Amino acid sequence: MIAPVQVNQIASGTRPSTTLDLPLLYGVTPHRPRPDVNPVNMLKLVNNQSTAFNIGVLRSLLADDLQQVDQLIRNSLHSDVALINQLSHYIINSGGKRLRPMLVLLSANACHYQGEQHINLAAVIEFIHTATLLHDDVVDASQLRRGNLTANAMWGNEASVLVGDFLYSRAFEMMVDANDMRIMEIMSHTTNTIAEGEVLQLLNCRDADTTEARYMDVIRRKTARLFEAAAQIGAVLGNQPDTIESALASYGLHIGIAFQLIDDVLDYSASPQDTGKNVGDDLAEGKPTLPLIHAIHVGTPSQTRLIRRAIENGGHDNMQSVCSIIESTGAIPYTAQAAQREADLAIKALGPLPESPYKDALHNLAEFSVNRNY
Repeated sequence: MIAPVQVNQIASGTRPSTTLDLPLLYGVTPHRPRPDVNPVNMLKLVNNQSTAFNIGVLRSLLADDLQQVDQLIRNSLHSDVALINQLSHYIINSGGKRLRPMLVLLSANACHYQGEQHINLAAVIEFIHTATLLHDDVVDASQLRRGNLTANAMWGNEASVLVGDFLYSRAFEMMVDANDMRIMEIMSHTTNTIAEGEVLQLLNCRDADTTEARYMDVIRRKTARLFEAAAQIGAVLGNQPDTIESALASYGLHIGIAFQLIDDVLDYSASPQDTGKNVGDDLAEGKPTLPLIHAIHVGTPSQTRLIRRAIENGGHDNMQSVCSIIESTGAIPYTAQAAQREADLAIKALGPLPESPYKDALHNLAEFSVNRNY
């Protein structure tokens, strides 16, 4: 298995791009870097050429399980209340990578689980994730997600919050079916931690004094904790020893952090067509993400003042100037390097797992998390 892509070296131009090892395993010729590409844009080149195929390979490996998960999600969304049916189906069917459910399926299969609860718990994880999206969009007053109008833009804030509550409660109903107190413990702690992360993010909003440490604490709680739980419960289902459960939990935590950091990168470097959101949406909402925090830390006094005002005021004013500062201060490669370190830690955490195609897929999912354009 080849070493993971070193984003910091790609971004600085000291190492040519490389491909993930799944194409090699499946007999596909790897792509070669174009010699005329500016090193600053190399990360985007790697993303554009590798993302679609590799996530497709992972989906193929899990095709039967994913089909069952999707069917269970559709069945479990049913309610006698028409608005719940309309809104929940809208958000569930509006796209998304299904990475968190895939993580449950991969970890359970890597642990040789033979039952059916991994299907149920994968759907549970997706419901919890979807509920957080509904609540996030209300808090952020977002109008666009995945290229579509948000549920709150379509039905209003009240309906979005309440249907989010429905999805949370339905997830816990489904969790009971697993009949496993350890899983209940993990998931109850997870949802509580996510809520804490949401509140911490709210406190950081429009606060230009937010430090990198404070920001990393938010994403560990708000984003990475659900990835951690998704990987961990696969080990619980497989009755694995503490060493394997801890290893998969660590893997999930690090991949979740990497995933969020690349989202931060894409907020300033990807096209709206790829991400389904506008460039700089986080800044417009007053969120001090890592590229902005780094730019404040290393920028000139005038650059720092401009970004601080942008965070404090929100909106899209001065977006072009902010993007120029982010580029000139190296904030994008800095954030990408941080993401790559997390992905490397995730891959290292897989060491105790026995060799299998599912372990290989977990390895490649970590690489996908930092080599994507959406």
